[in-house]
Amino acid sequence: MKLQVESNNYFKESYDSKGRFISYWYQINEIIKLNPVNVLEIGIGNGFVSKYLKERKVNILTLDIDKELNPGIVGSVLDVPFPNNSFEVVACYELLEHLQYENFYNALSEIFRVSKSYAILSLPDASRFYRVYLQIPKIGVFKRLISLPRFKNPIHKFEREHYWEVGKVGYPLSKIMKNIRRVEFSIKRTYRIFENPYHRFFILKKEK
Repeated sequence: MKLQVESNNYFKESYDSKGRFISYWYQINEIIKLNPVNVLEIGIGNGFVSKYLKERKVNILTLDIDKELNPGIVGSVLDVPFPNNSFEVVACYELLEHLQYENFYNALSEIFRVSKSYAILSLPDASRFYRVYLQIPKIGVFKRLISLPRFKNPIHKFEREHYWEVGKVGYPLSKIMKNIRRVEFSIKRTYRIFENPYHRFFILKKEK
């Protein structure tokens, strides 16, 4: 499988925006909440998430196709080199959009195969939204993202990184969710981060 993103891309100042650091918090928190025996993170990025989790004594192994990123195991999401049900949680953040969509189902199938209980995904979501934030005295804070349908969704243009994004022409959320269910994951939750709505999370449960 050919490398798509250069290794040094993950260590540029422009990569780690404020929004991405907020996304790291959600990536970490979703894993910690499950209190897993072991975790496989597919797609190491700059290693921030796995390094933090290791300090929290989480038993996490990383897998990436790029050996220059120093993952625990060099390998592809399309051919994960582990037996069935090897990891209680498999995490795959902002990776699958780097594959052509015809490979999406195959990647999901491998994630399902090596997961024992859960998978956590995040994908870019280009859908429009309103962001509502209200601080109401004596009640508290009200935060919500409200979908704003487009008359015509944008067409995705490949610019050396993402082959597709949720909400672009041909990739509605309903299609993504249908493919996830095809591999027999149940979708426990899906949500967009309030502070960084470009990142949509999926919390998946392996039911068999």
